[in-house]
Amino acid sequence: MTTDRTGTTRQSAPDHSGRRQRGLRLLLVLAGLSAASPLATDMYVPGLPEVARSLQTDSAGVQVSLTAFLAGVIVGQFVLGPLSDGVGRRPVLLGGTLLFAAFSIVCGFAPLAVVLDVARVGQGVAGAAGIVVARAVMTDLFRGVRLAKKIGTLGAITALGPVVAPLLGGAVLAVASWRAVFFLLAFFGLALLVGVLRWVPESLPRPKRTSGGITGGLRSVGRVATRRTVLAPVLSLSFGGAAVFAYIAGTSFVFQDIYHQTAGVCSLVYGLNAVGNMAGSLAYGRLVSRWRAERLQTAAGAVALSGALLLLCVQVTVGSGLWITWGCLFVSITAFGVFFPAVTTVAQSRGRDAPGATSALLGSGQFALGAAASPAVGLFGTHSPAPMAAVMTVSLGLAVMACLACASGSDEPKSIQPKAGRRQGQGSE
Repeated sequence: MTTDRTGTTRQSAPDHSGRRQRGLRLLLVLAGLSAASPLATDMYVPGLPEVARSLQTDSAGVQVSLTAFLAGVIVGQFVLGPLSDGVGRRPVLLGGTLLFAAFSIVCGFAPLAVVLDVARVGQGVAGAAGIVVARAVMTDLFRGVRLAKKIGTLGAITALGPVVAPLLGGAVLAVASWRAVFFLLAFFGLALLVGVLRWVPESLPRPKRTSGGITGGLRSVGRVATRRTVLAPVLSLSFGGAAVFAYIAGTSFVFQDIYHQTAGVCSLVYGLNAVGNMAGSLAYGRLVSRWRAERLQTAAGAVALSGALLLLCVQVTVGSGLWITWGCLFVSITAFGVFFPAVTTVAQSRGRDAPGATSALLGSGQFALGAAASPAVGLFGTHSPAPMAAVMTVSLGLAVMACLACASGSDEPKSIQPKAGRRQGQGSE
């Protein structure tokens, strides 16, 4: 309330600009937390040959550090998600970001390959805190279409990771050793720690926390996993993750070994496809005001499947050239921009009674099936795009089937459905 010179009392205008700034800062910190683990993978990949020489090991030996990090991310999400349901979001985020920075420093000083591998496991577990808890924080703070829009925006921001990380890593390696990449990751972790301290509130009140510590949290994971309406979107995301990892594992071989393109062209393919993915996530934020998230996830999954299936059919019949391969992949990856936030919205909304446990199932399933899909591409050979397209087609076919099962669920909260009239273009939150 304010009083002017005449003594008239007026209602103060609401601080919309301040609220928007706080919301933007929160979203940027959550996006950074979600991007920390992908950055820790993509930034140092260009320096793997130098890592092998420096630590006196071979390419297979240095690849173990990638597997170790991925294993840490899987385990970390499975444990830290339900743990945050019991102790709160901020303790897990603060501890995770601090340990991420600490393990990054250990990686930077690693004198032996085995030290790097062990530190990478710890870095993966710590980095998983940002991925799994960020989703839980958003579920705590937002509901319905607003939650869906925030998840879409978060997906669009994090989609920049595959574009920025290789470029940033290459720039660092151009002027310094591979160790500098990990020191930069440590600085990023400390910056996230400050961001959590200043701009991420404790979003889970004590009365809503689960009891029993880690054991109680793991029991909540089991309880959520037995619910078909939550398990269906979890499986959808897991199979979608398998398709993404197959794409990541196979694309560089296809464009460099089969189409004889340079590493720069391959990076351009990844970059432009990531831009398409970001555009899909932004589109999801608008589409979800008009259509239900279940319908969007099924439609986007079908579009992604059509891109992979078309590539497979063309390759096994007449053979696909560079542009056809790229076009089909671009369709699938752009559709992922809608698919992943839609599935995440449905799963987190249905598992709202245990957001951390639900987020743990989403993340660990996605990375676990992704880790299994990556070697499957190489197992069937890299002499053509067919193995990559086949793994993507099978994975996305199973993802769409899970989406159809998800859409038949009868206990969907009404809060994630668009309000009447939005199909005519009324997209207010």
